[in-house]
Amino acid sequence: MTTNSVSQGLNTRQNAKQNTRKNFAPLIVDVAVPLGSYYLFKDGFGMSTFAALAWSSVGPALRTVWSVVKERRTNALAGLILVVNVVSLSLSFVSGDPRLMLAKDSAVSSTVAIGIFLSVALGKPMMTAGMKPFLVKGDAAREAAWQRLASGGSVRSADFLRRERVFSVVWGVVLLAECVARVVGAYTVPVDTMVWLGGVVMAVSMAGGFLVSGALGAGPMAAILAAELKEAPADAAPADAEPQAPQAENARENTAGIRERELTLQATR
Repeated sequence: MTTNSVSQGLNTRQNAKQNTRKNFAPLIVDVAVPLGSYYLFKDGFGMSTFAALAWSSVGPALRTVWSVVKERRTNALAGLILVVNVVSLSLSFVSGDPRLMLAKDSAVSSTVAIGIFLSVALGKPMMTAGMKPFLVKGDAAREAAWQRLASGGSVRSADFLRRERVFSVVWGVVLLAECVARVVGAYTVPVDTMVWLGGVVMAVSMAGGFLVSGALGAGPMAAILAAELKEAPADAAPADAEPQAPQAENARENTAGIRERELTLQATR
């Protein structure tokens, strides 16, 4: 194996790691960190639910403000987590009627659903951030194909973007349906039954969401992405084009040297 081949392989792996970090960063920073900090404050430090929600909202609040001030755009995931936390904080004051206490759990699902629908209407489907890393898989070629499809630079872009919207809409519908089911159950089913049935409703909703969104959105998008990879534009620069430059330069130098020696031999004859 040549030095250039080793360098090419290292650069490819490094680019894959960078792409993976880039794609998963929004999920980690905007979703995992706030949720993890909530449970850390509540279960680890023994804070009240209200205090844990308040402190875990600091990160999303700062991220939202930073995006608006510095990047001139709204960070959808951070903003959604912030709104959900604010709604949860407001609902923490609700007490008294046990049925109302059960129904208030649906407020979070409805808030997320509304946020998803708004993001689709604005042309920036929110659920894409959670799905993209699993389709791109940190691969530079897949990332380039995704960008072509998402930017409208491919004949498959229209279908790809439609499936992207469908993926988010499915999750919005699922969460809204879960909200309605919880509210109806809270006022029609015995309280003792609804206490455990609420968890079943959520589990069934999530399972249905994964199946339907995968069949209508993520699955077709993966197929479109694979087709785009097979028919990548001829002028698209591969990720490892730069490491091959020294090889081309060496080839040109060798050719020039051979030609020069031939001319010298001809002149001495």
